[in-house]
Amino acid sequence: MRLPIRKYGDPILRAKGKRVEKVDERIRSLAADMLETMHDANGVGLAAQQVGHALQLTVVDISQVEDRPSTLTLDGEETDPAGAMPMVLLNPKLSLADETVSGSEGCLSFPDLTAEIDRAVSVTLEAETLEGKTVRLEAAGLLSRVLQHEADHLNGILFIDRMSSVAKASHASRLKRLQKETVQQM
Repeated sequence: MRLPIRKYGDPILRAKGKRVEKVDERIRSLAADMLETMHDANGVGLAAQQVGHALQLTVVDISQVEDRPSTLTLDGEETDPAGAMPMVLLNPKLSLADETVSGSEGCLSFPDLTAEIDRAVSVTLEAETLEGKTVRLEAAGLLSRVLQHEADHLNGILFIDRMSSVAKASHASRLKRLQKETVQQM
């Protein structure tokens, strides 16, 4: 089932997600609905906060993006990133590389808004799966960027918080308008 995506101005986007302690039918159903919602919106990642749930749950699928390559090592094995998609990650913990790179980012909670954001070149992530297994992955490229963006969402951090002051100033009126529209619809 496709879920409504919460937009900037909705307070749930600033909520730190609670740890998912138990995978039950509610969590499985939410993850499936989030995947459907993300795919329907042509997104590459979606956090539970973006569909109204303050949980440490995110879904990722970069398999349709061909112009922004990624690398993936999954549990110590080099893996084709597209073949490992989609991913449902619970309670992720990230370690960031020291080196950063600037790249274009957007967000389903900020329609038609993109900005250059500095992110770590690569990440190491440990998370749980819906099957109760712990996975460890190392990612670079687009997948690294998406994982960092989604992990931020799970902690109430939005990509506009990572914008340069110049970028934020150039988007100020648009952000104000989006926030106002969201509050009026609530």
